[in-house]
Amino acid sequence: MKRRSFLKNALPASITLPAVLNGFSVQAFTEANPLVQALMGNTTETDKVLVIVQMVGGNDGLNMVIPIENYGNYYNARKNIAIPQNKVLPLNGTAKTGLHAGMTGMQTLYNEGKLAIIQSVGYPSPNFSHFRATDIWMSASDADQVVYSGWAGRYLNLEFPNFPNGYPTAQMPDPLAIQIGSVATLELQGPTFPMGMNITDPTSFYDFLDNVGDPVPNTPWGKELEYIRMIMGQTEVYSNVIKAAAARVTTQGSYPSDNRLAQQLRIVARLIKGGLKTRIYKVTADGFFDTHANQVETGDTTTGDHARLMARLSDGIKCFMDDLKGLGIEDRVIGFTYSEFGRRINSNSSRGTDHGAAAPVFVFGKKVRPGIIGTNPTIAADPKQNDNVPYQYDFRSIYASILRQWFCVNDGDLQTILFKNFQNIPLCINEACGLTAVDDLRNDGEQLIINYPNPFVETTKVTFTTKGGHTLVQVMDTMGRVVKTLTDKEYTAGTYTVTFDAYGMPNGVYYARFQNGVTQQVRPMLKTR
Repeated sequence: MKRRSFLKNALPASITLPAVLNGFSVQAFTEANPLVQALMGNTTETDKVLVIVQMVGGNDGLNMVIPIENYGNYYNARKNIAIPQNKVLPLNGTAKTGLHAGMTGMQTLYNEGKLAIIQSVGYPSPNFSHFRATDIWMSASDADQVVYSGWAGRYLNLEFPNFPNGYPTAQMPDPLAIQIGSVATLELQGPTFPMGMNITDPTSFYDFLDNVGDPVPNTPWGKELEYIRMIMGQTEVYSNVIKAAAARVTTQGSYPSDNRLAQQLRIVARLIKGGLKTRIYKVTADGFFDTHANQVETGDTTTGDHARLMARLSDGIKCFMDDLKGLGIEDRVIGFTYSEFGRRINSNSSRGTDHGAAAPVFVFGKKVRPGIIGTNPTIAADPKQNDNVPYQYDFRSIYASILRQWFCVNDGDLQTILFKNFQNIPLCINEACGLTAVDDLRNDGEQLIINYPNPFVETTKVTFTTKGGHTLVQVMDTMGRVVKTLTDKEYTAGTYTVTFDAYGMPNGVYYARFQNGVTQQVRPMLKTR
């Protein structure tokens, strides 16, 4: 890309401060930014804040949220890495599901009613490339669709269609969104302009507050860097408001100094309490979650690389939540975690796991509807090496539910932002939106989809019970891919039967996925000769 084009696309809509917050570079979304306009603009008046936590690398969801009710099959599938059943952390109100032994902070949040666990989050045709899968999650695109804007960026663009003209304004003098990390995220990219501000890392943040700048090398590159800094210095309004917000907060809770995620979240809490109107913060979990080998230590599967990742994630979010409470702002903030994909059901011979499909998502905050949403993943007694966890919830349903319930986005705008309609999952408590009431979580105990015969040779009858309204029945293979859609339409309440014709398809396990309103269930089916 030519330098002129780079400056045109990168500088006007987002300003990168090399040394902004605790050594993390911060990218702030300007008021001219569509995302900012969306979050703070004419359609929505809100003081709510969303924190996005990315777990880079593909997290092993089965060793994070453990299916106690199916522990035998879980253990058989991954004997060399399985968490011992007596070390699984229990959760109040359920004997079916527990957490990794290192996640005591998340266990406490769950038991305090500040954590929702969404089971088996994915999408119909999972991609197992780190780069492509990350793009899919950030853009909220279908797997076969390439989109160059992010879901949050499109939201802002819809709300503030004139961006970047006329910003900042007296109504919104602050960055619209802040990302802690040096590389701008696709999530916050609008259709035309980037819409956020980056803080490189926590150290750079505190250097920024103290007016300590990185030295400029005496090279042609250094001269260009100096010029870019001069341009940024001409737009000091965002730097000044960040400094002013940080200066208002002199006391915070305790955070571990060796936990990079915790230090990022410490900055977020400080800026929220300091009065910034910024609506979205993006942070990155400490470490790399691509645990192909040495995921656990020999002799103790509760220790090792994955255990350290789980503990840092859990401790960082728990410290953040405690700090928000101490600062008196916990009612205003929710957050969620995600990774680009999960891992396979079976472990490998290197005490690790390979790229997989669906995995759990955590949604945290005082105003979160707590509990476990969905059911434990189905694990066969003898899963094959390439078997995956089939998805129950489309990840875009989480985005849609948060935008609807936390930022009060209407259904028509949601379809524009996310390209199609997605179900409403009960995640947030926000009386201002008036759209959070849910009376239809039917996953616990009631069997809503069955098939007969099972096993079957070529065809089987799939029977489902719908409460009425839009109803979807899909069939997935063990790679987590949707291979057939049996029905996708509006129904009146009742029980119906459709046929799954598997003629010409390989023998093995298939999964029938039923979705109706906020409810879905997954039914394993076996095709034999």
